[in-house]
Amino acid sequence: MAASIEGLLREIVGVENPLEELQSLKTALLSIPVSALRESVSGQRLDVIFSLLNSNDREQVELCVDILERLLMALSPVHLVQNYRVELQGGLTHPNETVKILALTQIGRVVEHPDAVTEILNNNEVLQAVIHCIGEEKMAVAKQAIQCLSKLSHSKPGLDKLFQSDLLQVMKDVMATSDIIRYRIYELVVEISSFSPISLGYCANSSLISQLLSELTGDDVLVRATAIEMVTTLAHSQHGRQYLAQQGIMDKISNMIRGAETDPFASLYLPGLVKFFGNLTIMDSPQQVCETYPAFQKKVFEMALDPDPVMIGVALDTLGLLGSNVEGKQVLEKTGENFKTVLLRMSQVASSGSTGLRVRSLDAISQLLSLQPEQQTEDLLALTESWFHLLSNQPIDMIRNISTQPFPELHCGALRIFSAIATQPWGQKLMIGTPGFMEFVLDRSTGQTKEAKDAKFELVGSLVSSSTAAEILGSQHYIRLKTYLREGPYYISSVALVGTEGAD
Repeated sequence: MAASIEGLLREIVGVENPLEELQSLKTALLSIPVSALRESVSGQRLDVIFSLLNSNDREQVELCVDILERLLMALSPVHLVQNYRVELQGGLTHPNETVKILALTQIGRVVEHPDAVTEILNNNEVLQAVIHCIGEEKMAVAKQAIQCLSKLSHSKPGLDKLFQSDLLQVMKDVMATSDIIRYRIYELVVEISSFSPISLGYCANSSLISQLLSELTGDDVLVRATAIEMVTTLAHSQHGRQYLAQQGIMDKISNMIRGAETDPFASLYLPGLVKFFGNLTIMDSPQQVCETYPAFQKKVFEMALDPDPVMIGVALDTLGLLGSNVEGKQVLEKTGENFKTVLLRMSQVASSGSTGLRVRSLDAISQLLSLQPEQQTEDLLALTESWFHLLSNQPIDMIRNISTQPFPELHCGALRIFSAIATQPWGQKLMIGTPGFMEFVLDRSTGQTKEAKDAKFELVGSLVSSSTAAEILGSQHYIRLKTYLREGPYYISSVALVGTEGAD
């Protein structure tokens, strides 16, 4: 095997137009597992392939990239950096983006390896070139560079190199290129900060985080909207949330929500502000978030009733998040008539909005109505039941009608609502009390997509798993449901098969 690879590499040397030979080598490499390649490649010199990258022939360059991608993956990171550091460094400034991505991917492997990373840490030129790749026009190149530097920062020597050497100034110089590039550097900084409290400390000391936070209240509303997204990502980690709270950012965003009422451009950044607090409610206490920042909850309700589809969509997603846990449900219930008005609006959107908004409304409703078995206290069951009946005079029929419309995503969204109430005794009583409903559940001919079959299977599973289902639904229905579950989501009966063959 080693001999054949060596032979193919030798054949390429000196050939004026080596496309055919390169294709043969690529085909041979793809037929060998990477683990087997390891033994045959380690002793080879790949200079001939690297030298062929210096060509204006795009096909030749991309064949070489495919070959090197395979060959270099077979080398250990230590062997790679000791033998091909110069070639990888050259790849970072190559005019073809696939060569840059190849070089960045391989450097990413090196910086993850504790023995190999020293070679990179001791080489400023390589790291400067990686940072400059963040400023490249092609987003795929920038993403790979961000990933590479993010991996480097997982160790203290990596953090020291990035933030306590002249590389910090290189980052700041690259940032100054344009708004777009500045936000790519912010993306890197937020990714590094999210890794640990120590890495956040380095980023905070570099002043890059405070620069990002100052953009929240900048004059450019589009820049402001992007800054909010970045800050929301930073809030995903507990240490990130603590830092933002210490910097007064939660209060600042709450004040921005209040001030948005008088800003004609608020619609560009308001959804981001609301998403920020929506994400906080999942990670922290929904009650604490809503009580500390009442402007957030008030704005979500206003957005749900807004005619602007963007506002409605964000409100629906946020209400789903807020109501996905018990504490959030109780917070919403405490608002009394205000939430009832919002729920009625959600029902209207689910029945007659645009398809995208209808799906988001159905998903939010299913989250609001969900209760795990251990959460099913008398009070909470009464709450979800009352919410379900607020949707319509005949909520079961309303949701079933939505499920029969010729849009797979609406069908699945409606079934998810039925799955949410299927574990609750009142939901089961409604189902058995609705003529033809159990036949609808057991009918495999409704919904022919994989997603629809999975959603129906989930509904059947929710019913079967409930400790009250056998008694409420009756043994005959319960046995049929268990049979459906046992047969799996994609079962086709022999009667149906005979019918299909006859049709052919």
